[in-house]
Amino acid sequence: GLDVDNVESHVAIWEDVVRKLRADTMPPPGRPRPDVETRTRFISGLETVLDQAGAAVPNPGRPVIHRLNRAEYVNVVRDLLGIEIDGRSLLPGDNADVHGFDNNAEVLSVSPVLVERYLSAARTISRLVVGQDTTPDLRQHRVHKWMVQEDRMSEELPFGSRGGAAVPYFFPVDGEYDIKIELQRTGNQHIRGLGAEHQLDMRLDGALIERFTVGGDQWVAQAPPESYSGNINVGLEWEDYSHNMDQDLRARVWVEAGQRVVGVSFVAQRWELEGVIVTQPQVGVSRSRNELPDGNPSVASVTISGPVVVTGAADDTVPRRKVFVCRPTNLAEEPGCAQDILSSLARRGYRRPVTGTDIETLMQFYEAGRAEGSFDAGIQRALERLLVSPQFLFRLEKEPAPGAASDVYRISDLELASRLSFFLWSSMPDDVLLDVAERGMLHNPAVLEQQVRRMLVDPRATALVDNFVGPWLAVRNVRDVLPDSQLFPEFDENLREAFQRETELFVESTLREDQSLVDLIDADYTFVNERLARHYGIAGVYGNQFRRVALTTEERRGLLGHGSVLTVTSYPNRTSPVLRGKWLLENVFGAPPPAPPPDIPALTENTATRTPTSVRERLETHRRNPACATCHDRMDPLGFALEHFDPIGGWRTTDAGRPIDASAVLPDGTRLEGAAGLRSFLLSRSDQFVRTVTEKLLTYALGRDIEHFDAPVVRQIIRAAGADDYRWSSVILEIVKSMPFQMRRAES
Repeated sequence: GLDVDNVESHVAIWEDVVRKLRADTMPPPGRPRPDVETRTRFISGLETVLDQAGAAVPNPGRPVIHRLNRAEYVNVVRDLLGIEIDGRSLLPGDNADVHGFDNNAEVLSVSPVLVERYLSAARTISRLVVGQDTTPDLRQHRVHKWMVQEDRMSEELPFGSRGGAAVPYFFPVDGEYDIKIELQRTGNQHIRGLGAEHQLDMRLDGALIERFTVGGDQWVAQAPPESYSGNINVGLEWEDYSHNMDQDLRARVWVEAGQRVVGVSFVAQRWELEGVIVTQPQVGVSRSRNELPDGNPSVASVTISGPVVVTGAADDTVPRRKVFVCRPTNLAEEPGCAQDILSSLARRGYRRPVTGTDIETLMQFYEAGRAEGSFDAGIQRALERLLVSPQFLFRLEKEPAPGAASDVYRISDLELASRLSFFLWSSMPDDVLLDVAERGMLHNPAVLEQQVRRMLVDPRATALVDNFVGPWLAVRNVRDVLPDSQLFPEFDENLREAFQRETELFVESTLREDQSLVDLIDADYTFVNERLARHYGIAGVYGNQFRRVALTTEERRGLLGHGSVLTVTSYPNRTSPVLRGKWLLENVFGAPPPAPPPDIPALTENTATRTPTSVRERLETHRRNPACATCHDRMDPLGFALEHFDPIGGWRTTDAGRPIDASAVLPDGTRLEGAAGLRSFLLSRSDQFVRTVTEKLLTYALGRDIEHFDAPVVRQIIRAAGADDYRWSSVILEIVKSMPFQMRRAES
C-alpha cells in the first residue's frame, strides 16, 4: 500500500524494507523473487532516496542525560584519583539494553537506593585517598572452588609457584594488617591434599613474608585409611588437623600505605612428568567428598583485615600525589591551597573549566571538615562532596539559547571531548584532550583525528574491548553458563576464564593492529594458554600465560571457532542450532528474527526410555509445525553448520552415536558444509557483517538506540571506511566525525 515514488513520507518503513532486503528475507520464501542484479539495483536506488531525505531533514537524535555506569565510575575514579576500587563491592550492577550494552542512557536510571550507594562509595573512596581511613576493614578474596590450581596462576606470582592468587589491595595508612589464608575443603569440611608436605608462601609485592608447611604424615600419629571419606572416625588428632590446620595460616604484617599486591601460592613440586597420568574428573558427591590425600591442596580464600595498629598516616601514595598539588606550611596558606586542590580536582572531575560557584560549594564542605579536624580532613570532606555532585555523576550537555534558528545544534568542544573519551576509554578526558577542548580546537577535523589515533593506542582503549565486545558478542555471558557436569566433567573455572580471555585478546589484537573488521571472521590466529590449547587440541603450549598461535586448520579461524561464542549459544546438556543461528542473525547479519509466537512446544529431549536422536533430527520434527518453520528455516541451517562443535566448544564427529551432519541449505538455496562453508558464506556477505558491527559500535558510542533516521549515517560511515578496507580506525573515525556524534537535537 506504500507509494514507491514517495519514499520520503514513510522513511521508517522503507528503512525496514532495506534491512530485510539486505538480509535476503524479502520477498519471503515461496514468493516470486527478482534476480540478484534487479534486487541490488532496487536496494541501491532506495538507499539513495533515503539518504537524500535524511540530508534534507538532518536528525542527530537526542540522548538523555547520561549517568556514569559502574564501569565508567570505576575508571573515572582511577584516572582522577589514581586508585583502583572494587566497583562490585561499592555499587550495584547496571541494567542493559536489548543489545546487552550497559551504557545506554535510557536504562541508566537513578533510585534512592542507588543514591545511598553513591554516598557510601564517595565516603569510602575519599577517606582511602586522603589517608583518613583508620577504621579496621576486612576484605575476603575467594578463589572459585572449580578453579584448578595446578599451575602458576598469575604474572604477579613467582616462577616455580603453583595455585593460589594475587590479590590487589589498597592499604589506606601505614600500619599492621592481618592476612589470613583459608584452604579448600570437601563437602564434609575436610581440608584437601594433606597427605604429603607442601610449602605455602605469603608475599607482599613479591617479597616473601611467611612460608608455612601444610600437610605431611609427621603431623599426625595415625594417617586416615585409604577408604576414608569423612565417614570413618580415625582419631581426634587427625579430625582436628584436617578440619582446622589452616587456622594458623595467618600473619600480621607492617605495610606502608598504598596500592600493593598480596600473593599467596604453593611452591611447585614435580614428582613425575606432566601429563603422564590422565584421569576422568570427578563429579557430584564423589567430587565434593574426595579429600585428595595424595593430591595438591588449594587456596580457597585470602582475607586482609586492618589496620590493626596504625603507625602513621599515608603521606606519599599515588592518590595523595594526585590530590595534593600543594601543601600549606602554615594556617594562613590553607584556604588558598585548598582552593588550588579543589579547582584541579573539579576541572578534571567535572570535565570542564570550573566556575566560582563550583569552588564556593566545595569550599563550604572543606571548611566544615577543617573545623572538625585537620587540613586533610577538610579536603576529604570536599572530595566526598565532589564525588556525589551531579556534575561528576552525570554527563550533562547544555541546550542552545532560546530562539535559536534551528533545533539541531553542534555540541561544544568540551561535550565532544567527554563523548569521545567515554566512547574509547569508558572514562573522563585526560589533560591533553581537555586542554584541546578548552582551546576550542577539537572540532577541527585534523586535530580530532590526531586525538582519536592517540587515544586508540593508549592502554585505556582496552575498555572499548571490555565494554563493547563483551555485550555485542554476548561473551560476557560465559561467566554465567553452567554446563552439565555429568556430560562435561572436564569443564572447569580455568576453561571458563580462558574462553573469555581468548576473545578479548583476539579482538584487541585486531584493534591494536588496526586490521579490517572482516578479519574477525577469518583470522588465522588466536590466543591460548595451556588449558585452552589442550581443549582445542593445539600442541606445544605450556603454562597459564596466553600467547598468540597460528591456526593450521580451518575450524578455529575467526570468532566462530571461539569456545566463548560456542558455549554461550548452547544449552547445558546439548548444542542448539537455534541459539547459534539466532546469534548469527543478530550479531553478524544484523537481521534478528522476530520473537517466537506463544505456546510453541519445546524441543523433545532424549531420555533413557527412547532411542537417542541427534539435535538435527529433533529439529526437523519441530519444524513441521508451520508456525515454527517461519523462523527456524532461517536460523537452523546457520546453526547446523556449527554442529561439529559440542556445547563447550570442543570438536566432535558424532552426536547420539551417529556421525555429525554439518551440511545446511539456506532459504535461497545456498548450500553450506560445516564451519568452513559458513565462514566462506559470511565472507561473501562481509558487507552485512561490517554494517552490523558499525551499527552496534554507533549504538555504543552514542549511548542510545539506533533509530531509522540514523540509517543514512551508518551507510555514510561504511562507504567512507570502505576506502580503507574497513579498518577499525577508519570506522571509529567516521563515527566520531558523524552528525549524531557531534550534534544534538534540542528539546523543542
